[in-house]
Amino acid sequence: MRQVSVKLNDVEQIRQFVDVVGKFDVNFDLGSGHHIVDAKSILGVMALDLSHPQMLRYDSDDETIEEHMRPFMS
Repeated sequence: MRQVSVKLNDVEQIRQFVDVVGKFDVNFDLGSGHHIVDAKSILGVMALDLSHPQMLRYDSDDETIEEHMRPFMS
């Protein structure tokens, strides 16, 4: 399992983030503590407290995923 910290600042960045994770055939979880959502769900992501960085967790050895996440990493 890999994890990176992401910070989403506005609705446009949330849309871009969901579009990027949606391109991969991998399960992505986003959140902190007990609040974890499917990162491919725009409504789920918007339901999180995005005033703080969130942990993105995924199980893949595909190194291009982290490259695509760089614009969102905190």
